[in-house]
Amino acid sequence: PQPGRCAHFVRRKGRFCRMVPAPGRRFCGEHGQQEEQNDRKRIPCPLDPKHTVYEDQLQKHLKKCNSREKPKPVYFVQDINAGLKDVAEIPGKQVSLSSLSSEELQNLIIKLKKASNGLELHLKEQILSHQALQEALNDPKNGESAFKHLKQQASILGNMEKLHLLGPGRCFVEFGAGRGKLSHWVDVALQNVENVQFLLVERATTRFKVDGKHKRRDSIFERLQVDIQHLCLNKVPILEKKKLPVVGIGKHLCGAATDLALRCLVESYTTCCDGENEEPAAKRSRTAVTEVAPTTSADNESSTGDCKPVAGIVIALCCHHKCDWTHYVGREFFKSVGLGPVEFHYFQRMSSWATCGMQETTNKASTSEESEDETNDTEEHEQTFIRTESGSDTLQGILTVEGRKEVGCLCKRLIDHGRIEYLQQHGYKAALQYYTESAVSLENVLLTAVPSPSLITEPT
Repeated sequence: PQPGRCAHFVRRKGRFCRMVPAPGRRFCGEHGQQEEQNDRKRIPCPLDPKHTVYEDQLQKHLKKCNSREKPKPVYFVQDINAGLKDVAEIPGKQVSLSSLSSEELQNLIIKLKKASNGLELHLKEQILSHQALQEALNDPKNGESAFKHLKQQASILGNMEKLHLLGPGRCFVEFGAGRGKLSHWVDVALQNVENVQFLLVERATTRFKVDGKHKRRDSIFERLQVDIQHLCLNKVPILEKKKLPVVGIGKHLCGAATDLALRCLVESYTTCCDGENEEPAAKRSRTAVTEVAPTTSADNESSTGDCKPVAGIVIALCCHHKCDWTHYVGREFFKSVGLGPVEFHYFQRMSSWATCGMQETTNKASTSEESEDETNDTEEHEQTFIRTESGSDTLQGILTVEGRKEVGCLCKRLIDHGRIEYLQQHGYKAALQYYTESAVSLENVLLTAVPSPSLITEPT
């Protein structure tokens, strides 16, 4: 064992325990029973079986265990952004793609191409940069992985600047924030701007956060540890206090999380803002975009109305194979082209085919999405992508490599188009574009949305 570490050898891991024992002891509390030679029994903790506790101290432990259920924050509203409420519409368990016959697969592809007919499938390239990241991009100390992250972040900021979303008097809400790097660079870009807030939404505890780097007084950083599914923005204290217009941002927001974030911004935030006013959804969607133009200044706190709208949305999309019909915002679009939950299930699985034929570069590509801290593991969405891609190898005999890639891309665009139509129906001018090269990231599509000019009223 290492000096100062527990002397218990963990056979399952093939190494000694790395916990630090109490002074004068050879074993940590977890393995101390080997030293004490008494009849006290250790049992798995009922809240988290990954650790054990002395049976005679169980009740005491349960009161302070880190895995105990904690009080819900004020902005937690159960399933407010979940979407589908009708149990009859929730799809049952579907068979896997590999279990489909050749004829069933061909029928699915025919449906896919028919539904995609007439859609804009060739996206515009909008690969931009931003001055805030130039120094970091030119820093030779950054490795290839960090450089690819920086290029993506620079392009996202460039697109935000083009949409006039980088300005004073805004609250930037980063969904799936992780370490908070995207918010960090937005803050750097706005270093001379006043009255700016940042909300970093992340359901998991995160190591190596960059929040502590932001010490300047005129920007506020706050973390919200909550699932987007249960987040009511209007109940967040700093938003209640200042009521700044919101800009929703995200870098590689996995699958259903994108739909949850869109509904959080476009529906539940507006509904919460409306308070007790029971307006029709269509009317609410118009009021959601009538109070702020893209050039809103810090003075908007004094503008009419208690609730400020969503000023814009900029999200780098990711992991369509993790989408869920229950949460998907484009269900009405799917129904309008004769599709339903069954087809959606298969299309979201087939979306991972978009990168088939790149098996040699899959591992290299996945490293481009590694955390910039080299001690961290590959991001969750990349791990899932690799498993999904390898799981579909049994279908190589049915479609060619290029055929699979084409079908996968078509599935992604169809799912994304449902999101575009959803935003348009709620009064937003929405678009999809390539924001970086595929060599930088295989997930290189950016979703942007701003209030439609035709629905922005002139101030009285």
